[in-house]
This record gives sequence, structure tokens and C-alpha cells, in this order.
Amino acid sequence: MIKTLKQHQFLFRELVKRDFRQKYKKTTLGFIWSILNPLAEFLVLMLIFKNLFSRNTPHYTIYMLVGILTYSYYSNASQTGMQSFLGNAGIIQKIKVPTWIFPLSKNVSALFNFFITLILLIPFMIYDHMGFTWKLVFLIYPIILMFFFNLGVSMILASLYVFFKDIQYFYNIFCRLLYFCCAVFWYDTSMSETAQKILHINPIYDFIYYSRMVIIHQQIPTLFDHLVLLGYTILLLGLGILIYRCNKDKFVYYL
Repeated sequence: MIKTLKQHQFLFRELVKRDFRQKYKKTTLGFIWSILNPLAEFLVLMLIFKNLFSRNTPHYTIYMLVGILTYSYYSNASQTGMQSFLGNAGIIQKIKVPTWIFPLSKNVSALFNFFITLILLIPFMIYDHMGFTWKLVFLIYPIILMFFFNLGVSMILASLYVFFKDIQYFYNIFCRLLYFCCAVFWYDTSMSETAQKILHINPIYDFIYYSRMVIIHQQIPTLFDHLVLLGYTILLLGLGILIYRCNKDKFVYYL
């Protein structure tokens, strides 16, 4: 895979640049919208839910912001990744190139965008009198795993989208439901112990939970927390590769 990527490194770089530029093409503020969009969502939710949850939630500002940024990263990566084969149909039909490059480029672009949004955490952490400890290094772990998790989801969705165009509408509905199952703005420990265990079935919530442990509680998550994220990542990436390999030779006939 790495050898193939090196052979097509020029195309890959251009795809990443194009994907990143297209997102804010012909806008005045450009990539600044990467910060303004989650900031606007955060401010609206704060106005609505601060009085309901902030009293019982330490550092509620950061609690909500971590949830918004993590979920937005997943949503952006998976939804743009779903379009990767169909959106590059012209290239796929004319040039012999490994098609997995397209969802990979979409996810690298989404990762760059995510890094930009993380800038939002700095001023709010300072405002909330939170320390910047060495334990923040552990955030590298969920970020790396979530990249490969998102890549796996993208390969599944992109492969299915080639054959079933309706999947984008079903997935949009799914994402809306998923948002409310990630404890983005409501306090997870307010639920019963059984409900909390059920909540951990949601892998996106587990990524959010891990990040909150490091940032808010300044604790190193348990070995079990590490293994859960690793397990979900291996499962989704493996499933994505399997579905992609089973269908890649048929793409050209449906694009």
C-alpha cells in the first residue's frame, strides 16, 4: 500500500489539496469557516443547555466542545468519504489508479480540517482555568485511531454508494440520530449505570469519552478504554477493506 501510494504521490497530494480547497471555494473567509462552524454550533448549544447541565458538570464548556469537535470530525470524514468514488468518476474511468486513494485523500483532508478546529480548545481551556499537562500527549492515540476508523467507514459507505445512491439519505438520518447518542451536550453520568454501559456500544461516544478523560479529568484512560478504541478501529477498517476489495472491480460499470 505504501509503495503504491509513493507511485501515485503527486495525484494523492493534488487530491488532498483539491478536497481541502473545494470545501471553502469562492468564500471570503476560506478555511476560517472550519473554526466558525463548530464555534457557532457550540455557542447556540451553550445558550440552550448551559443552565440545565453546567451546574452538575465540571468544565461544561470544554465537555461540550470536545463532543462537538470529535463528532464533527467523524461526520465530516464519513460524509465526504462516501462521495469519494462517485465524485472522482472521471479520473477512475480514464486513469488506471488504485481507487482506495480517493477515500484516503478525503480522510486526510478531513484530518487537516480537524486539526484546525482543535485550535478552539486552547482559548476555552485557558478561560476555564484548565492546565496543559503532559497527559494531553495521550490525545494522539484516539486521533490516530479515529483517522483509520473513519477511513474504514468511508470505504464502506463509498463502496455501497456506487451501487445504492439512496444510502446518502439514510446515512444523513443515521447521523442525526447518532448525534444525540454521543452525549455531546447532555451529561452522561446523569444516566443509570446500565444506560451508561449501553452508551459505550457507540464507538463515537467512546472516542469522545476517551478525549474527555484526558482533557477534562487529566487522567490516563484505562487499558480497557485503549483496547475498546483499538477493537472498533480494527473492526471497521477491516470491514471497509473487505467490502472495498469485493466490489472494486465493479465500480467502473456503475460510475
